[in-house]
Amino acid sequence: MSQYVFTSESVTEGHPDKICDQISDSILDALLSEDPNSRVACEAVVNTGLCLITGEVTTTANVDINKLVRNVISEIGYKGAHAGGFDANSCAVLVALDQQSPDIAQGVDEGNQSSQDPLDKVGAGDQGIMFGYACNETPELMPLPISLAHRLARRLAEVRHDKTLKYLLPDGKTQVSVNYKNGIPTAIDTILISTQHQSVINGVSDEKEVQRQITNDLWEHVVKPSTKDLPLKPSLENTRFLVNPTGKFVIGGPQGDAGLTGRKIIVDTYGGYARHGGGAFSGKDPTKVDRSAAYAARYVAKSLVAAGLANKVEVQLSYAIGVAKPVSILVESFNTGKVPDNTLTKIVEENFDLRPGAIIEAFNLQNLPKLRGGKFYRKTAAYGHFGRNDLELPWEDVQQKAQELERLVKDI
Repeated sequence: MSQYVFTSESVTEGHPDKICDQISDSILDALLSEDPNSRVACEAVVNTGLCLITGEVTTTANVDINKLVRNVISEIGYKGAHAGGFDANSCAVLVALDQQSPDIAQGVDEGNQSSQDPLDKVGAGDQGIMFGYACNETPELMPLPISLAHRLARRLAEVRHDKTLKYLLPDGKTQVSVNYKNGIPTAIDTILISTQHQSVINGVSDEKEVQRQITNDLWEHVVKPSTKDLPLKPSLENTRFLVNPTGKFVIGGPQGDAGLTGRKIIVDTYGGYARHGGGAFSGKDPTKVDRSAAYAARYVAKSLVAAGLANKVEVQLSYAIGVAKPVSILVESFNTGKVPDNTLTKIVEENFDLRPGAIIEAFNLQNLPKLRGGKFYRKTAAYGHFGRNDLELPWEDVQQKAQELERLVKDI
């Protein structure tokens, strides 16, 4: 296909599912900050006036989960006049956490007891497949549609928090469609923003006038600032701009829809541009390869692209519960590789340690919550886990590894 349009979406931190992701990761941060060996699989559910915390946790940490949950909801913006039917101070918080299954714990703790290498003794916390992806469409080596969707979603939250647009409420979604020709982005075809808002804006309640005001404000204060540094810029003449297509978005957040941890896995990763193994990230400690191995797969893919070995790379890893080494590794370069894909796969096998214990150690995944003030994983829980220039994420720092690979390939 020489010409096509590809679309990706993002959501704001006030989206019901993202509220849950942030709550789950905030609990994870708090537990790991006190006990780095905590085993956590924490799920959250929100609905009108209710937040339920459930899952399995084994830890020595002592955390006031009720207070923590209310703080997260409040910081997102669901409080007082902007509560939107879901208030941090009045919602019910129910906690129903069990201990981790001893069968799972045994598999993680006793990977290969006959090995003398301690990293062989940390088995994968579950079976599964994980994908990592990178491409040279953007400086952060991410696909352009999801990169733009995240930019817009972050900016939408910024103008709400700093009161540039005082009438905005926390829930919101963005969607960007990009024109491609021969695999290269050529134009921004469509931008869609749906944002929760107060019913009356500057004393005006007429729906058409409210819609007109929101549309003008979002173009000036969200779209233009978010895209001013891009070589491809949207324009009102050539880019279709859709805002709240139903006409209004007053009832939103958990009052409008229930939310659940782990229900935005495509938003969290590559916007549908690459394959996904199905496992969510939030609320899971690093022994869960759904999370840690997906981070490692991104690190591998980004390293290969940054080293100039391919223009785009997808890496698949698979694991068996209780087994340290990946069952399989596959690299796909979509015919953009400087060397064959089987050579790329061999390079990965020989130059990346993808055992769960090694990933945890290399990225310091158990200690970063404490080192980052108790808010490491929560900051990844909205606006994507990859390509983040606003966060110092260890799986995004590939400069040294890319240089090593460049030197290596010169000898092939």
